Amino acid sequence: MAEKNFPPLPGFIPLNPCFHQDFEEIPDQHRTMCKRLYHLWILYGVTLLVNFLGCMAWMFGGGGVTNFGMSILWVILFTPCSYVCWFRPIYNAFKTDSSFYFMAFFFVFMAQLFIAIIQAVGIPGWGVCGWLGTISFFGTSVFASIIMLIPTLMFTAVAVISFLVLTKVHNFYRGSGGSMSKAQEEWVSGSWKNPPVQQASLGAMQEPQTPQYSTPNYDNTV
Repeated sequence: MAEKNFPPLPGFIPLNPCFHQDFEEIPDQHRTMCKRLYHLWILYGVTLLVNFLGCMAWMFGGGGVTNFGMSILWVILFTPCSYVCWFRPIYNAFKTDSSFYFMAFFFVFMAQLFIAIIQAVGIPGWGVCGWLGTISFFGTSVFASIIMLIPTLMFTAVAVISFLVLTKVHNFYRGSGGSMSKAQEEWVSGSWKNPPVQQASLGAMQEPQTPQYSTPNYDNTV
């Protein structure tokens, strides 16, 4: 098993990496898209952190502490959860060409897109700045609203990029012959749990079978 190297934690933290991540093991034709999804995850994590600062400005400007407290939960929970729940599935999908992992990615990432849209809208009390909270707060504190505008624009960018990425990955998957039935077959057979076995079986299916002939055995005795 490959050595776990992600996240790259500094030595003074008494924790070990949880995942193995190496883009060199991704096939060449998928590596660029996989890296873009990784960068999208980084952008989302940075956006949540900037949103925390925006909610802090919101609180100091007179907006209350509810949004500030919720913004902390967004950073702590959704940064690692988004990595585990949608980036790791698409990483494994590109790595092993697994329909099951593609379907897992589509299911979770659609929820991620919906959440990003809600965060861009910015319902007050949800711990995100967003357009509603930012615009409505301009009459109270212009300075705080300008700071809140930064994560609002970032949430909007994340939502737009997520939609484009989801569309592109879905088009690729459908164009490559992927389907729900293939994902169900992998689930039933359990091949998604053991990618090397899955790849070997796919290779065996694609390799032409040569007929086997038995050599006759002649008795030389008289």
